[in-house]
Amino acid sequence: MDHLVDFLLNFYGPTPYLIIFGVLLACGLGVPIPEDITLFAAGLMAYYGVSDLYLMIAVSLVGVMMGDSIIFWLGRTIGSQLTKKWFFAKLLPPDRLDHVGKLFQTRGNKLLFAARFMPGLRAPVFFSAGVLKVPFKTFFFYDGSAALISVPLIIGAVYKFGDELDQVVRVIKKIEGGIVIVIAVVILGIMGKWYFSRKRKIKEA
Repeated sequence: MDHLVDFLLNFYGPTPYLIIFGVLLACGLGVPIPEDITLFAAGLMAYYGVSDLYLMIAVSLVGVMMGDSIIFWLGRTIGSQLTKKWFFAKLLPPDRLDHVGKLFQTRGNKLLFAARFMPGLRAPVFFSAGVLKVPFKTFFFYDGSAALISVPLIIGAVYKFGDELDQVVRVIKKIEGGIVIVIAVVILGIMGKWYFSRKRKIKEA
């Protein structure tokens, strides 16, 4: 961690913001760089005075949303062609795409919100949303709402607690884990309600 701090403290002016923005944009495009670690580094930069806290949060939000929007539009515009390529076919096999499609049909738009707190699912869910022609305003609303929670949470926690970094990591994991559990329960409740309602209608018919 000391080496990371020394590295970050070498940057001043607009450079720290450009670094964080560029990495977050790459994260949204599926580059295997942990987004949460990037936000963690952004918080460190603010804590050590290399960057302004609120400006860093704003830059990070823009980077996150632009990266997510690009992967969404790739799915929307050329998704059907990309899914035939070996890489995307492996990332999004037909059965997974069908499964995600069913989730969206059963009020699964809330999955867009939940995906922000599940690193392994972000790119596939956002790409699938584009392929399945989910309205961009719907995507932006749910993903943006989640980003307004996660981005300031991680950066602000690191800035506030400073060198108590282990505690910060534990707090972030607990909060994000709790949010994911609540979202999962809500989604399962909606799906269960829809299933039993449909079963009752079939029985009545």
